[in-house]
Amino acid sequence: MTNNSIAETGQQYIMNTYGRFPISLVRGKGTYVWDADNKQYLDFVGGIAACSLGHSNENLIQVLTEQAKTLWHVSNLYWIEPQVQLAEKLTAATGMDKAFFCNSGAEANEAAIKLARKYFYGQNQSNKNEIITFKNSFHGRTLATVTATGQTKYQKGFAPLAPGFVYADYNDLPSVEAAVNENTAAILVEVIQGEGGVIPADISFLRGLRQLCDQNELLLIIDEVQTGVGRTGKFLACQLYGIKPDIVTLAKGLGGGIPIGACLAVDKVAAAFEPGNHASTFGGNPLVTAVACKVTEIVSKEGFLKQVEKMGDYLGEKLLALKDPRIVQFRSRGLIQGLEFEREVKDLVGICMKKGLLLVNAGPNVLRFVPPLTVNEIEINGAAAILKQALQEWE
Repeated sequence: MTNNSIAETGQQYIMNTYGRFPISLVRGKGTYVWDADNKQYLDFVGGIAACSLGHSNENLIQVLTEQAKTLWHVSNLYWIEPQVQLAEKLTAATGMDKAFFCNSGAEANEAAIKLARKYFYGQNQSNKNEIITFKNSFHGRTLATVTATGQTKYQKGFAPLAPGFVYADYNDLPSVEAAVNENTAAILVEVIQGEGGVIPADISFLRGLRQLCDQNELLLIIDEVQTGVGRTGKFLACQLYGIKPDIVTLAKGLGGGIPIGACLAVDKVAAAFEPGNHASTFGGNPLVTAVACKVTEIVSKEGFLKQVEKMGDYLGEKLLALKDPRIVQFRSRGLIQGLEFEREVKDLVGICMKKGLLLVNAGPNVLRFVPPLTVNEIEINGAAAILKQALQEWE
């Protein structure tokens, strides 16, 4: 099938929930993908930060193949060996104590919200059920997580929204302090607002949130769905800030492209969940956790994380060297980077795609760069060269 034929058939049978580009990607290797017409692209979208080790990674293929020959799925009514191994690896890498596995970032955040409320219910403080989130945030598409998301464009048409969420201003600690009341249970925050425009938290802000939670006996929930698993040069982005949350959520890069999410918590909070409180049929099954074990093993190595940091610096240098007058600001942490322009970048993304570079926006005016963590200098040079050409054609 060609790009056109796949698109035409897809429009006939698939719900219209995505604004799709007119190509179908059918093959990938490392940082490269090919469409149905056999055109090659540099992939700096990486499944939106999900393909952490690139496409068709040999290590992951080996693990996936071996596990597929052994056992795909069983219920969580039984202990699952690779799930136990993954929980052990993740707690070691993050400093958390217990893990719950699911299938996506939205599900991980949903679990975190339920866990926070259940914790205070168990403390005979059922009134403490409100969670402070932030304007311009993004936490998922379920009714609870889309309500937690501080962007009305994602909420329009889905009323009534779930109660129990209060919005404060990002990087504005006084606005958070003003939002705390006797019903506040937790603060849910991204270390970097990814969908909101690649906006990093100020160190004083994030540390201030930790202190505010400690002073008021609140839980700090950090959403690392996009920034976790090495994306910033640390296994968790909050480790750059010297902050330890009570609950942290992961997904995207954890499975290297295989669907998995995780909600991790410290012991005293994790103990609030009892059998029957929460579950996920496919969550943490043998196939996905075997792959995620290998991803975690590779990414958590100090040498790998240093290389991510190095390539992040190199990509940043190339983007800063563009010096386009329409660029308003450059924002970066490791291999999640954003170029903010004075106008919408949709057409620029399209020009880059035609020239063989896949990019995605983060908000209307921000060009986002989230390549595989295995990206190298040659590939970064190629992406920068294509972007420079595209900027010259962008009017």
